[in-house]
Amino acid sequence: MTREGHRITLPREKLTQGLALAILLLLMALAIAGPSGLLAWGENARLLEQRQTRIAELVEERDALKNRVDLLDPAQADPDLVGEQLRQNFNVVHPDELVLILDETGE
Repeated sequence: MTREGHRITLPREKLTQGLALAILLLLMALAIAGPSGLLAWGENARLLEQRQTRIAELVEERDALKNRVDLLDPAQADPDLVGEQLRQNFNVVHPDELVLILDETGE
């Protein structure tokens, strides 16, 4: 279907080419600005760093609480920590102890 060296395109071929071009443009747009595209990588990296920092904080807090629980184990409780807890929670003091109450300024 050529006339004088030029190819004659049918309307159906133009429609197919246009549709293929539209699909390619859509895929390129999604690759750049989609939810997992190039522009989202920076945001995802920032969120990952924040979450890793939070996980490290929670692991540290968990380890501190686990240590405290281990020190309060009834089979082998740490006497100093038990005494501290008694004084703090039940307001228990020995008769020879002196309790100093400080105001909020620390004086």
